[in-house]
Amino acid sequence: MAAAAGPRLLPLLLLLLQLLAAAASGVTYDHRSLVISGRRRLLISASIHYPRSVPAMWPKLVAEAKDGGADCIETYVFWNGHETAPGKYYFEERFDLVQFARVVKDAGLYLMLRIGPFVAAEWNFGGVPAWLHYIPGTVFRTNNEPFKSHMKSFTTKIVDMMKEERFFASQGGHIILAQIENEYGYYQQAYGAGGKAYAMWAGSMALAQNTGVPWIMCQQYDVPDHVINTCNSFYCDQFKPNLPTQPKIWTENWPGWFQTFGESNPHRPPEDVAFSVARFFGKGGSVQNYYVYHGGTNFDRTAGGPFITTSYDYDAPIDEYGLKRLPKWAHLKELHKSIKLCEHSLLSGNSTLLSLGPQQEADVYTDHSGGCVAFLANIDSEKDNVVAFRNRQYDLPAWSVSILPDCENVVFNTAKVRSQTLMVDMVPETLQASIPHQWSIFTERIGIWDKNDFVRNEFVDHINTTKDSTDYLWHTTSFDVDKSYPASGNHPILNIGSKGHAVHAFLNNMLIGSAYGNGSESSFSVHMPINLKAGKNEIALLSMTVGLKSAGPYYEWVGAGLTSVNISGMKNGTIDLSSNNWAYKIGLEGEHYGLFKPDQGNNQRWRPQSEPPKHQPLTWYKVNVDVPQGDDPVGLDMQSMGKGLVWLNGNAIGRYWPRTSPTDDRCTPSCDYRGKFSPDKCRAGCGKPTQRWYHVPRSWFHPSGNTLVVFEEQGGDPTKITFSRRVATSVCSFVSENYPSIDLESWDKSISDGNPVAAKVELSCPKGKNISSVKFASFGDPSGTCRSYQQGSCHHPDSLSVVEKACLNINSCTVSLSDEGFGEDPCPGVTKTLAIEADCS
Repeated sequence: MAAAAGPRLLPLLLLLLQLLAAAASGVTYDHRSLVISGRRRLLISASIHYPRSVPAMWPKLVAEAKDGGADCIETYVFWNGHETAPGKYYFEERFDLVQFARVVKDAGLYLMLRIGPFVAAEWNFGGVPAWLHYIPGTVFRTNNEPFKSHMKSFTTKIVDMMKEERFFASQGGHIILAQIENEYGYYQQAYGAGGKAYAMWAGSMALAQNTGVPWIMCQQYDVPDHVINTCNSFYCDQFKPNLPTQPKIWTENWPGWFQTFGESNPHRPPEDVAFSVARFFGKGGSVQNYYVYHGGTNFDRTAGGPFITTSYDYDAPIDEYGLKRLPKWAHLKELHKSIKLCEHSLLSGNSTLLSLGPQQEADVYTDHSGGCVAFLANIDSEKDNVVAFRNRQYDLPAWSVSILPDCENVVFNTAKVRSQTLMVDMVPETLQASIPHQWSIFTERIGIWDKNDFVRNEFVDHINTTKDSTDYLWHTTSFDVDKSYPASGNHPILNIGSKGHAVHAFLNNMLIGSAYGNGSESSFSVHMPINLKAGKNEIALLSMTVGLKSAGPYYEWVGAGLTSVNISGMKNGTIDLSSNNWAYKIGLEGEHYGLFKPDQGNNQRWRPQSEPPKHQPLTWYKVNVDVPQGDDPVGLDMQSMGKGLVWLNGNAIGRYWPRTSPTDDRCTPSCDYRGKFSPDKCRAGCGKPTQRWYHVPRSWFHPSGNTLVVFEEQGGDPTKITFSRRVATSVCSFVSENYPSIDLESWDKSISDGNPVAAKVELSCPKGKNISSVKFASFGDPSGTCRSYQQGSCHHPDSLSVVEKACLNINSCTVSLSDEGFGEDPCPGVTKTLAIEADCS
């Protein structure tokens, strides 16, 4: 009997060992932090959205986030990209979620999976499939059974996929947090009792998935027990979770802001981003995620909003094309290293808040082993200050935090950017055609290009008609004008009202004008002078959407499309056409024929042209192009075009629209990092196209035989379209004597090594390039910004020669501000700065 018991006990023993291993590798939490595999963790997370880049870019993006100090990658899961029809799923190419998760795991990073499945994210329809809106009785994001049923089904699908791969930390994997819903607290009240019931249901449904890792709900103020409420904002230092048993988690720190067609571009200074992070951890935070660390591109028609640009660059530490944005990336890397030096005392020590002045304070943490860290903050947005702390004095610039891992030495100050600035340009490259007759065209028929889809004596809602299968909806009608027209003195005006988003108006087969809403208001009205002819006149109106609304209470019910059409200024008064017989056609003829698909090269509808027509509306262009040289990222310069869509080898690059922003659109000559940031604070690009270049991933090119297809709505000059390579062309640095240099890599090994040394400038060109010339160098009190530095009243005459000697014709160099080449102090008693601008080639 005893001998026979052994084999039966063996499976039980193995099961017990597996359970113990799962528990050891799992994730728990308390009031202070997440506890991963039995260890408290202070985590830096970086958002990278897999569909906003391509699989070929994922390893490098993740590696650069890791190099920048990230422990974790965060991503949304994009429901409408995955469930294309009820129960029909897609997980390939840019939407290969499992492969993306595997890339993160292979890099040795954790993963925060924000399933939602509502995401907002300036993504079309907030990530919810458009088909769900048309299932009878469905209301999004409330206690509605059809919505909850589909939401639960998709959430379970994703969780089961992750479980099958053993990706959850409870299985020994790397997913440490999962999110359900998203920022519902902003809108819950609008849904009344159904809102609260839905929020509780969502949390309970998530917990029942048995992932073995904590679930979070961001911006949710009444989450169920065992679900953690988190913060989304530019600043979250004052945030407190709902329960005292939960850690303080910041799911979205916005390092920039999104762009809107027709508006200037927002930027957030690296000093302010660093300030917000240091304040968060100084005030007891334990997990901080950048939304976004790499924003990427809204390929195809995924941009929501509406009017959100194809670019989702977000002024992020890694730019849209996958290049590090310096100094932001490097400044934050230094910050992360500095904070990690404080991890043990921050998470296990006792905290004390000390007042150092009217707007100055110290958050001090001491642990049982004698460790001590301090965050000295000056929250004055105007004045620098000197504070006394532990019998020493510290200079605190306005709106800054100094980090002291030993309560004595400053290793980092958020306002002192020691990192170089990398200047990146778009270098044009002519479209190289592969065949002699390089162009082919197809001209859309104006109006009903085939049998109409239906006729109404009224206007229908655009979105409910197209169901987001296309941006385009044709409306056509005709009316008669008395033969005596025109009468002298009459000036007819075509008046169009619309709920949004845009319209092109054609009268008797001629484009007479276009009109659009804007980022804050989709609806618009337009008044176009027209010339009518005696007899029958035909009007064709092409209504357009530019991304569907992505958030807000009952946002799925917000419509678009025409609301009124009339002609005023007629001899017999106004002609109201709103209740005319309107014939409708969904989509474009070229879309119907799939002219953008890679297998359409021999489609007889294309007409070869040695020279394509210019400034012609509703025209499809096709051209065979060679691969741009080198391996730099590639953008398509569409400045010469009007508005439309573009594809390479069948891959949808997205909507293009080089719509110009107003010259007075909140731009300022310089950006002051001090004081609370808002998207209106630091803007640039007034009077210029909001988006001129459109990212074309290198992996979309073939070695030869590449086909570029453009659909142009208004009319442009396609011969001026160019590829541009995104190239780092110059580097700059601006470092002062009071920016001490610290070896953060070795600081924790020997505190004596952490003593400050003389400030230094470090310049480095991209791999494969050298510093070819020094365009500016001044050791003294220079001013300005990169590419616009100016000498001050104090300037060492040997500045240029010292820098050239150290830097010319090599990839990287270091110049210390104590360099003996500077010799005699050019201005005693003045804090010296060394400013350098150098070219890379």
